[in-house]
Amino acid sequence: MPANGLERVVSPHTVDETVQRLKNILVERGLQLFALVDHSGEAEKVGLKMPPTKLLIFGSPTGGTPVMLAAPSIAIDLPLKALVSEDEAGKVWVSYNNPEYLQQRHAVPAELLKNISGVAALVAKAVE
Repeated sequence: MPANGLERVVSPHTVDETVQRLKNILVERGLQLFALVDHSGEAEKVGLKMPPTKLLIFGSPTGGTPVMLAAPSIAIDLPLKALVSEDEAGKVWVSYNNPEYLQQRHAVPAELLKNISGVAALVAKAVE
């Protein structure tokens, strides 16, 4: 597990394609997309330039609520997030919080880890 709790996976797709793939997977799995933050798009609106960078905020109240009831501080890290960004070399990355890191950070009971562990599988499918 990385010391900062972040996992990074390279995507063979563009930022927009990766975001769309993630959105489609969320729908297929019955998860909610609560927000899509277009950091680079917002920067452009104020005359600033940054590589394509988008944040998906997603989850399921049926999965997340029991975790928050057991470990209330995890609400700072939930809903789950996936950051899709392009680096200086043009490589696209998907970053997300490692579930075990979140479990340790917030003392989430072991039996509830499964409620926040699906993010790795979602990301893996999106970057196929």
